[in-house]
Amino acid sequence: MQIKDAIAHMEQLAPSAYAEGFDNVGLLVGNKNTPLKGILITHDTLEDVVDEAIQKKCNLIISFHPIIFSGIKRFNGQDYVNRVVIKAIKNDIAIYATHTALDNVQHGVNGAICNKLNLQNRKILLPKSDYIYKLTTYVPSKNAEQLRTALFEAGAGNIGNYENCSFSNEGTGSFKGNNSSNPKVGEKGKLHYEKETQLNLTFEKHLKTKIVSTLFKEHPYEEVAYEIIKLSNSYQKIGLGMIGELETPLEETEFLAFLKEKMQTNCIRHSKLTHKKIKKIAVLGGSGASAITKAKSENVDAYITADLKYHDFYQAENKLLLCDIGHYESEQYTKSLLYEFLNKKMPNFAIVLSGINTNPVNYF
Repeated sequence: MQIKDAIAHMEQLAPSAYAEGFDNVGLLVGNKNTPLKGILITHDTLEDVVDEAIQKKCNLIISFHPIIFSGIKRFNGQDYVNRVVIKAIKNDIAIYATHTALDNVQHGVNGAICNKLNLQNRKILLPKSDYIYKLTTYVPSKNAEQLRTALFEAGAGNIGNYENCSFSNEGTGSFKGNNSSNPKVGEKGKLHYEKETQLNLTFEKHLKTKIVSTLFKEHPYEEVAYEIIKLSNSYQKIGLGMIGELETPLEETEFLAFLKEKMQTNCIRHSKLTHKKIKKIAVLGGSGASAITKAKSENVDAYITADLKYHDFYQAENKLLLCDIGHYESEQYTKSLLYEFLNKKMPNFAIVLSGINTNPVNYF
């Protein structure tokens, strides 16, 4: 087994293509073709985490947060990022980060929060836009089902909770090949009419190369007529944050106590009490001030996130209860999520859950 095999499982869970544009995810340090000895799962990759990997004979660290976030101009060991990367390279340890890719999947960071709070009727808070593409192609009608099936197998036609979705029209296509052509039907130099099916299928942006490759492989024509357009539709299946509902509404102070217990936080910073019961809740692990407006538009009773600034709390405007439970605290169940997933995928392999608490924030 090689490092790339573990990465393939991670890409199944949370494709790197789902990550936000500002992020830095995927294999950050190391060679994917290196034989895999052991995996250490952590929230952050720090120097003592690399030491732990060395001690436990793990040569792949799978981290939620990326240790390399912005450009590094020199490796001189003058800061913790430098020292981590240098130590990892010296000891042949690879580092893979998932971060907002895992934020953007339903069963990821925010799904874990919803599980802890037992929220029902879940949906994405900020569905991803500009992520769905549509393929239109024209194929001889007798070959349409074979091509459609191949495109389904490549990942096209998945819409929310449905798969194998497509639309087709029947018509007649015409073409005339020149002297250099080698037509599969008809003859070069002669105008030919063919009964054709127009196939229309949507697919996720990151599958484009695979979809086009499949199209060219399975299409019978020498020259394939097709078009791909980007749709502005929101993709309800992936995106930041989630919305859900408590089975039983709680008074605000009851809810805050419940939240503090379930999320194991020492402190909850919150906006002014609205004196309304809490039932509908939005959650967004990590820094979530940018989604306050969206949470309000969804008429939630409370919004759980982290890293809210002084003036952010004013945005509550007595319409919802803003709850800042702490950055690490909102993401703390990520390690276990990754550990459980990989253990199911690789049950006979050494996967270690880091015992180091990497939370940089302390309370007095």
